[in-house]
Formats: sequence, C-alpha cells, structure tokens
Amino acid sequence: MIYRTDYHIHSTFSDGKSAPEEYISHALEAGLKEIGFADHLTMFREDALNWSMNAPRVAPYLKHISKLARTADSIKIRKGLEVDFFPGREKELNDFLSKLKLDYVIGSVHYLGDETVDLGREFYNGKNIDSLYGDYFGHVEAAAASGLFDIIAHCDLVTIYGFRPERDPEPLYRKLAHSLKKYDVAFEINTNGRNRPVGDFYPDRKYLRIFYEENVPVCVNSDAHMPVRVAQYFDEAYELLKSVGYSEMAVFENRERFMIPLD
Repeated sequence: MIYRTDYHIHSTFSDGKSAPEEYISHALEAGLKEIGFADHLTMFREDALNWSMNAPRVAPYLKHISKLARTADSIKIRKGLEVDFFPGREKELNDFLSKLKLDYVIGSVHYLGDETVDLGREFYNGKNIDSLYGDYFGHVEAAAASGLFDIIAHCDLVTIYGFRPERDPEPLYRKLAHSLKKYDVAFEINTNGRNRPVGDFYPDRKYLRIFYEENVPVCVNSDAHMPVRVAQYFDEAYELLKSVGYSEMAVFENRERFMIPLD
C-alpha cells in the first residue's frame, strides 16, 4: 500500500479557502498518512499580501500549525512554507528561514521581474515565449542551486496558460533536472495543474522521464487551496510515476529527506 503524503496545502493563512483544521477530515478520507501545510511566503513584495504571507505573519501561522499537530492523533501534520524565490536575495531569505523550525521548505518561482506568470494570460501577450521559457527555467535552476529549498514546486508553471515555445523545450527540462540532482533538491508532481488552464500536471508529463533518468527525488502534492482538492488525482500521479520507472518517493521531517517505496 502506498504511503500517501500531501505536503503542498494552502489555508486561510495565505490564499487557501479554509482554515487548516478543515483539511484534516478530507486528508483522512483520501488515505493520507501525512499532510503538510505550505502557505505562501513572499518577501520583498508588499503587492503580494492579498495572496501571501510576509515575514511578520509567519510566526502566528507556525504556532497555529504546531498546535494542530499536537492535537491530531490520526495523521501526521508537517510544517512547511512555499517561499517565492528572488535571484540576488538568497542571503536575506536564508537568514529568515534558518531560524524557523520546519519540516520542509518548498521553493517556487512566480515572479519574472515585477510580474507573476500565473495571474493572467495578459502577462504573455506580446512577449517572446522562447525567451520567457528560458528566463523562467533559469530562475528555477537558480532556486535549486540556492540551498534554500527541499522541494521545488510546479517547476514549469510558465506552461499554465498553454503558451508553448517554438524551440523544443526538452533541453530546458533536462538542464533543470540535472540541476535538481546536482544540488540534491526534490521536485513535485503538482496535481493542481489539472484545475488550471493547462489542464494537466506540472511538470509536463512528456518530460517526466527526464527527471527519472537524472534520478531526481520526487513527491506527489496537490497544491490544494480548498479541502476537496487534497490528494486530488493522486492515483493517476502514482501510476504516472511508476510508468516512467520511479519506485520510491520523498518524505520529510525536520528538514531531512527520507525515501520510501512507492508501492
């Protein structure tokens, strides 16, 4: 039987629709052994406060999740953050994160410059898509190399609206997978892509074999923003992983990664 975990859950502490407590029953119904909250933390961008925490909001969030973890006796509750990566601000991010007691940190790239890639199709209008892909994957590689993160989220989020480059993107995926392996960072199959305009998981399943070939650790996460999406499409994701050769998945505790059998 698969040891089911979901480490990418958003609550009302960022842009989720429900309080952390409201996710537990859905997690149990889905057969999860561990659930992890990873609410957004976006430093250096006050414009993100309508969907993300800033630094002062983190302490109340972690206190709340810690209390919930102490009272839950039927499921393990992990403490995480999904942290926006900004090139050149690595030291400031590390200074803040290194003081926190977390089970894992998920790194994500939403911003290219002053705009986010996932809040509207208009971001892509009139832009060179090949250049956007190159910039985006370059940012994700830098996030992997930073040493800040245990997991990289939705590593090809730039695909969200279905814009595709003219050049074959396979070399970008291979270079990214190589960086993840080199810097010992896991990635996720993010099932929430099925609910977005792209209509499929992140990363693009066409290139998932590359991550296996590079021996990059993987976990399956829902990126749920509401309880009904916890562990959504997980059976399909597990089968997809097995189809390309994966036989184990990553679990996390106290910023340490452990590998467990997929079956």
